Amino acid sequence: MAENDLDASFIPALHKPPALLPIAKHRESLLYTIETYPVTIVIGQTGSGKTTQIPQFLEKAGWCNDGKIIGVTQPRRVAATTVALRVADEVGCEVGKEVGYSIRFEDVTSASTRIKFLTDGLLIREALVDPLLSRYSVIMVDEAHERSISTDILLGLLKKIRRKRPELRIIISSATLEAETFLRFFTLSSEEAPKTDNENGTSKVGTVVSLEGRTFPIDLMHLEAPAENYVEKAISTVVDIHTQEGEGDILVFMTGREEIDFAVQAISERATDLEAKYGALQPMPLYAGLTTEEQMYVFDKPREGTRKVVFSTNIAEASVTIDGVVFVVDTGYVKLRAYNPKTGIESLTATPISKASAAQRAGRAGRTKPGKCFRLYTEQAFNGLAQSNPPEIQRSNLAPTILQLKALGIDNIVRFDFLSPPPSQLVGKALELLYSLGALDEYAKLTRPLGMRMAELAVEPMMAKTLLSAPSFGCLSEMLSIAAMTSLGSNVWFHHEGERKAMESARRKFAAEEGDHLTLLNAYQAFVARGKKEAKFCHGNHLNFRAMTRAVSIRAQLKRYLERFGIVVDETLSQPQQQDRASKAEAILRCLTAGYFAHAARMQADGTFRNVEGGTVLHAHPSSLLFGRKADWVVFHEVMETNDKTYIREVSKTEKGWLLEYAPEFYQVTIYASNELHDSASMADTTIAGLRLFPEVLSRCKYSLSGLLPNWAIRPARRIWPS
Repeated sequence: MAENDLDASFIPALHKPPALLPIAKHRESLLYTIETYPVTIVIGQTGSGKTTQIPQFLEKAGWCNDGKIIGVTQPRRVAATTVALRVADEVGCEVGKEVGYSIRFEDVTSASTRIKFLTDGLLIREALVDPLLSRYSVIMVDEAHERSISTDILLGLLKKIRRKRPELRIIISSATLEAETFLRFFTLSSEEAPKTDNENGTSKVGTVVSLEGRTFPIDLMHLEAPAENYVEKAISTVVDIHTQEGEGDILVFMTGREEIDFAVQAISERATDLEAKYGALQPMPLYAGLTTEEQMYVFDKPREGTRKVVFSTNIAEASVTIDGVVFVVDTGYVKLRAYNPKTGIESLTATPISKASAAQRAGRAGRTKPGKCFRLYTEQAFNGLAQSNPPEIQRSNLAPTILQLKALGIDNIVRFDFLSPPPSQLVGKALELLYSLGALDEYAKLTRPLGMRMAELAVEPMMAKTLLSAPSFGCLSEMLSIAAMTSLGSNVWFHHEGERKAMESARRKFAAEEGDHLTLLNAYQAFVARGKKEAKFCHGNHLNFRAMTRAVSIRAQLKRYLERFGIVVDETLSQPQQQDRASKAEAILRCLTAGYFAHAARMQADGTFRNVEGGTVLHAHPSSLLFGRKADWVVFHEVMETNDKTYIREVSKTEKGWLLEYAPEFYQVTIYASNELHDSASMADTTIAGLRLFPEVLSRCKYSLSGLLPNWAIRPARRIWPS
């Protein structure tokens, strides 16, 4: 990967001048509507220009006077970045000046910024400092139909803010016909219907504006019979389009990284044979795990005579527009995250898309000329699809969300105005975890300073607790580096085709027997010491230079957060002696246990792990250093169910006693007698541990200990919440 900065060639160019976009003729009526009504709901098809043009209309109309800002939120960071680049190009300024963007761990704005693109989550974080978002004159929530958690929470906050700031203008932009849902939400309480002035969807609070979309027709084609393997069918369809259809790039919707990488590889292998007769074929991936710079490559115009094929997740469904796409291949599936509050496991399952998503995918074709959408499912299957998928807030871990709401002063979560209320089980599980972490007290109130500081840190609650606990363990500098590395969202090691063994060999140079977190720390420290100075260091060690550079930036930002709390970070980098290294490693592992005690598991005889409740079989991910190695107890950063296995990632060793020491509110000891047969290893462990730790309980045991094995285990304690 080239190690240079973005240049102008990466700015995705509009296929039409702004004056020719469908939205241009609605400029005056849109401005009048926004001036008249506090809430404007804009319904526009892909390609109407609503995302790029409405902020510019508002800026020229004077909505940025008196130092105010126009904020435009996006559900994904790649969308916030690409749209900001595009609008800055149209305005004729350098991104970060009059037009800027702000995403997690990356702020490209300045004092002169008037139009700001940012993720929904970032705007919620701004409300922690400025609860009324007083810097903004207009807030446009784009792609609201995607119903991410942050979008739903932001809409609830904006409804509250509007009562205190009637002059604030709110624009809800959606590509699907959910206008009445949004209008109902902002007009009255969720149980009542909006009182409209007429039949055109207008009330005293808001109104609906519909825009024309694309101007070219799209041919929809379905399979006659279901495909046996939609990945193979997608690859063969791409080849058929390339050999039988006219000019135009191809966009293929797939479910995740593994499928996309497989498809890119398969097309690369066939491209050589096809090039002589049909022209070059350039496959490219697009998914959230790529860095911002890697994602930007899909917007680069291919060389003359080359057809671009972008294999993408639903990231390209609505948030991102790739110029030049004429053909869309829709596999009909999307991977949706679903959190199980009983097990605490998040599954990532391939699920049939909704009709709304199918329409969105088809809309990606036909932007420059008549397009075609090849649906790899039957028309009957399409008719059986749900109208829309459940919103993310009803199927996700709510701990980060509830922590932020508490920090915003919303103590009574049940009374918060949700667009779609979350299930009580999800709320209960989140409250239980936050209480165990010390972020909430026994009355479910935010603790100070710990809970408030956890909310302000831009990491999830368990890592926030780990960072804030680090000074007491004497390992804050090291934990900052680990937090930065685990926040990347992409693998720090890379390999090209045929280099996997070389990469594994290079990774072993940094391997720590304690597990993945210390291995990541070793890689970070080596990069800081040598990688930034020696150009060949990263290449020789198969380290992703851009990812490592981003980790340095993330660490610096997290350090600034801690310094704002008055926490001093000791950055002495003297090389520790072997004995010091061992004690430092133990301190880091103890610190990780203090934050990730809820993610604990014990290895079984067959090499798998079981969670503390014992009901779930877990597998160390193949990318983990503890894959295939022995470890009694472990804590892990992430658990994910895919296909038929549940994997744990970023795994490190821990001790059973540490779990009880650092999580007395989460775990309790259960001692019981059993006649079951045990192997000698577990027999020695349970007997010795039980007699040493809890002699007074064993002495009161009803059973005679002769001939019986006293067995003990730790299990999650039951929490009872005040009503």
